[in-house]
Amino acid sequence: MSNIGLIIEERSRDIGDFLVGRLIPFRKKRMIGPFIFIDHMGPTKLGPSNYMDVDQHPHIGLSTLTFMLEGELTHEDSLGTNQRISPGSVNWMTAGKGVSHTERSPKDMRNGKTFTAHGYQIWVALPKELENMEPTFHHIGENDLPKWKDGNAEFKLVAGEGYGKKSPVPTYSPLFMVEIKNQSEYELDVKENLKGEIGICIVEGGIAACEEEIGKGNILVSKVEDACKITLKPNSHILLFGGEPFPEERHIYWNFVSSNKDKIEEAKQAWRDKTFPMMTNDNTYVPLPN
Repeated sequence: MSNIGLIIEERSRDIGDFLVGRLIPFRKKRMIGPFIFIDHMGPTKLGPSNYMDVDQHPHIGLSTLTFMLEGELTHEDSLGTNQRISPGSVNWMTAGKGVSHTERSPKDMRNGKTFTAHGYQIWVALPKELENMEPTFHHIGENDLPKWKDGNAEFKLVAGEGYGKKSPVPTYSPLFMVEIKNQSEYELDVKENLKGEIGICIVEGGIAACEEEIGKGNILVSKVEDACKITLKPNSHILLFGGEPFPEERHIYWNFVSSNKDKIEEAKQAWRDKTFPMMTNDNTYVPLPN
């Protein structure tokens, strides 16, 4: 998904053990582990006048992780992929040296009725030595993702490794993304269960941390790697994500991510010239932004 106009820059704040902001990147924190961009899609009502139609656009140097909570999307790309995604499953596209794709409301849902679309589009930067790898696509069904319970909390390992478990999503650096839902108040302590930088995305409900309460729509970033303690308020829904940070800076321009600014300039020119890998069954084209 293109990130034009989707990043909400809000003043981040410091509450002690955590930085708090809305989505990433935000001003005080550009990346959390290898995670470089998170877009919260919806929840929004779609229907005859506003189906989701993200036209053909390019990526380099990253993997996209699409995770739907409600509604469905159809992903198509320059590899020839045509994959529908339903809530709870994962679409994982690794752009590497270059891939183009679209994301649209499925044809059979364009029937005049309205439906809710709600999910997350997440970008994970690739390690420097893999930024130019061949692009790939993988779909992992909800039933193939590790799930477990702790007290009244339900856990799902969306990607990476954590809590002694490993997701089948083929990641390329040490990372994790964990979904947690609870009914009554729950004390979360991730010490020794997750490795690296830790981000907490509040989907619903809220949490208590450092004697403050933080509501949905915010992301917290722990200042201490590998360990943080928070209290989930009743009926909350959060995503934990992060991992080991890279030693090099990552540059980001539009949909291009790289440790090398020259690679981004090359990708920009290739997209302008339409010599970038293009889809054979879709002639839409999102121009390079000024």
